[in-house]
Amino acid sequence: MPTLVTEAFHAKGAGSLSLKPLFSASGVKGKRVTALSAKEEGGISSFIQSIIRDKPEMDSPFLVLDLGVVMDLMDNWTNNLPTVQPFYAVKCNPNPCLLGALAALGSSFDCASRAEIESVLSLGVSPDKIIYANPCKSGSHIKYAASVGVNVTTFDSKEEIEKIRKWHPKCELLIRIKPPGDSGARNALGLKYGALPEEVMPLLQAAKNAGLKVTGVSFHIGSGGADSQTYHGAIAAAKRVLDMASCELNMPRMKVLDIGGGFTCGEQFEAAAWHVNEALQVHFGDEEAVVVIGEPGRYFAESAFTLASKVIGKRVRGEVREYWIDDGIYGSLNCIMFDFATVMCSPLACSSKPENPRCRDSKTYPSTVFGPTCDSLDTIFRDYQLPELELNDWLVFPNMGAYTTSSGTNFNGFSTSAIATYLAYSSPIAREQAMIESAVVFANSMFSSFATPKP
Repeated sequence: MPTLVTEAFHAKGAGSLSLKPLFSASGVKGKRVTALSAKEEGGISSFIQSIIRDKPEMDSPFLVLDLGVVMDLMDNWTNNLPTVQPFYAVKCNPNPCLLGALAALGSSFDCASRAEIESVLSLGVSPDKIIYANPCKSGSHIKYAASVGVNVTTFDSKEEIEKIRKWHPKCELLIRIKPPGDSGARNALGLKYGALPEEVMPLLQAAKNAGLKVTGVSFHIGSGGADSQTYHGAIAAAKRVLDMASCELNMPRMKVLDIGGGFTCGEQFEAAAWHVNEALQVHFGDEEAVVVIGEPGRYFAESAFTLASKVIGKRVRGEVREYWIDDGIYGSLNCIMFDFATVMCSPLACSSKPENPRCRDSKTYPSTVFGPTCDSLDTIFRDYQLPELELNDWLVFPNMGAYTTSSGTNFNGFSTSAIATYLAYSSPIAREQAMIESAVVFANSMFSSFATPKP
């Protein structure tokens, strides 16, 4: 059985100094954190089964946050991007446990609203570790930022300059530019934010005339699947802005480069880090005074969360199985619609197959999975291979931390904000085993869906 992580570490004498800040962090301290044993088959899956066993009347989906994953991701960031300070993008997932863990691991924060700033400050984070990275803000939110000492923000219009001059004249500014080229990201941001090349000089002049300090440049190549080679052009463009500001407008030399977010963990991150480091060396190798920051969101959040959702309805039509679960497109799984995410799931038949809950070697059927609302748009899967499931069985979805609960709704009375989060800490070996098992499950389901004729 999984154990309380504090008990496990004391018992095994494995209490690492690096772990103590994590488990005493605001948002985490005082909560039960369960250690997942590398020797125990199933890892997160076994932990989810224990939760279901302990609460047989549970009637809502829930999440598991693996703090071990968060720690590994921070180590990986530091090793691959040692000169880039992460400012976690709160909008991706504002879970207080995640925010507190990241703060304890040394992250700063990218906030886009008063509410996000309040949530970070409530955890004891210093305001000088927050960037107000929204190029278009309401006046009341700017006044609030000034009142609590959040003194760095972004802009890309003359109208924003005037608001900042009026409500927060001591604020330092980063000019947000539109990076050149199309990165191919699933969520391109250039249509909404970023000064065009011909707008940069007039904006810098306007800020100078307003008596405001422009101390850096920011950009964002887009979120999800962006071509990391785009960083070369974007970082080169940022360097040109720094040079123009000091040489042509006689402004003090800028000291901040914000390379934005959009990072994804895994091989894509390693490729992005390589391009970022190379571009920084080429264009900023002689700029020792420049501080480089990034705004990762999905990189830290996506793989750290696992969703469990209960089967609440079923219908059989020939070979096709149709299931209703208690989360869907209007809830956590809105990422399918709005983040263009590809999700996968595995069965956990705790109710119908307690002797084989993971349904190993079971026959599978082409299955449709619906969410709980009355809208037919609320469809998660079609022709997805699943074993025969019954009411009160469960589906488990990995990689469910990025733009999931943060952008869900309460449509039809199903409240995304009510989804509970359980905390765990897995060892590197347990995480590696879980990743392999998830990959095998996904590959098998995809193979079966192509190999099985549709009815």
